[in-house]
Amino acid sequence: MSTFQQFPFVSVNGRPYERGVQYGRAAVGRVRASAAMYGQTLHALGYSASARAALIGHFETMIGELDASYLEEMRGIADGADVPFADIVMINARTEVLAKARADKAEAEGEALLDGCTGALVLPERSATGNLLHAQNWDWRADCVETGIVLRVQRDDGPDFLTFVEAGGLARSGMNSAGVSITANYLESDRDFKQLGVPLAILRRKVLDQPVFANALKAVATTPKSCSNNIMLGMAEGFAIDFECTTNEAFPLYPGADNLIVHANHWVSPVARAKLVDTGCENSADSYYRDWRVHKLLNQHETISRDDLKQALFDDFGTPFSVCRPPREGVRHSITATVAMVVMEPALGEMDVAPMPALNRRFTRYRLKGDPVLLDAPSV
Repeated sequence: MSTFQQFPFVSVNGRPYERGVQYGRAAVGRVRASAAMYGQTLHALGYSASARAALIGHFETMIGELDASYLEEMRGIADGADVPFADIVMINARTEVLAKARADKAEAEGEALLDGCTGALVLPERSATGNLLHAQNWDWRADCVETGIVLRVQRDDGPDFLTFVEAGGLARSGMNSAGVSITANYLESDRDFKQLGVPLAILRRKVLDQPVFANALKAVATTPKSCSNNIMLGMAEGFAIDFECTTNEAFPLYPGADNLIVHANHWVSPVARAKLVDTGCENSADSYYRDWRVHKLLNQHETISRDDLKQALFDDFGTPFSVCRPPREGVRHSITATVAMVVMEPALGEMDVAPMPALNRRFTRYRLKGDPVLLDAPSV
C-alpha cells in the first residue's frame, strides 16, 4: 500500500482580495497545474482564444451577479499565483465550461463529466460520538491528486470555513463554523444545459458562507443551475438532507429509519424519476450498487464511528468500478480514480482527508482551529 503526499493546507484571512492573494501565493504550483489541466482540455476541444474568453466571460458575469466579492477573491488568487484571472474563473466553473464546450464542439474528444462520488451522512442518533458525520469519496481525474488542497478561510465577514477543493477553486466539500457541511456529486438528466446558471463550485461556496442553516437550504434549492447535481447538506445540531437538483428544481431526500443518507450517481427520488430522464447510467452503472454497499456496510454497526465510515468508503466490491476506485481508464481515455476521501465531524470542526484512498490509507486531520495532524493508517 503506497503512501501519497498529503494535500497541502492553506490558511488565509482578511478581506476577499487579500485572502485570494494569500491563497494564490501559498498554492501557486497547484493553482497553475489546475489552470493548465482545464486549459489544455479546452484547447483539445478546438476552442480559439476568443471563443474561450467569451465562454469564460459569460460565467464571470453570472458569478458577479450572485456575489461580486467572489470575483475579488478570484482576482486575488490570480494575482497571488501570477496566472490570468480568466483561468481562475475557468477553474471555478470547470464543470459548466467543459460541458458547454463539448456541447458546442460535439465532434471533439474530451473526458466525460464523471465527477462521480459516493456520499454519506450519519445522524447523531447513529453516530458513536453523538455528533453528525458527513463523508464522501470524490471520483474524478486521477491527476487531480496533484491539484487538490485543503483551504481554511478565517474572516470577519461571515463564518470561518474549511474545504477540500481543487487549487484555484473557492469551495468544494467542506464545513463552516456555524456547523453547516456540504458535499456534492454528479447527476445527469435530460434538462441539463437547457439554460446556464450559477457554477456549482460557487453554489457550494455560497452554502459555506451561510451562518444560518435555513439559508444554506435556500441557496441549494432556489439557485438556478446549468446542470444536474446531487447536494448533501448536514447541520451539526442534528439534521441532514439530500437535494437531487436539476437546473430549475430540487427534490429532497431525508434520512431513512436507519438515520442514514447514502447517495451515489443515480436519481433516487420517486418524484424526480417520474419527471426526468436519468441520462447518466451509461457512464455510471456502478452507481446502482455503490450506495447499496455503503448502506449495507454501515448498517453492520449499531453505532457508527469515523473509522467505520472510512472502512465503508474503502469498499472495493466490484473493483475497479467500486466505492473506492483505483486509477483506471475512464470512458473517454482519461485516467479516473477516487482522488480523495473526506470525512467530517462538523460539531468538532474536524475534517479527515486521504489522497488516492484505494492506494493509500493515511489521513490528515484538518481543523477549523489549530494545525493539521497526520493520523496513523487505519487497519484494513
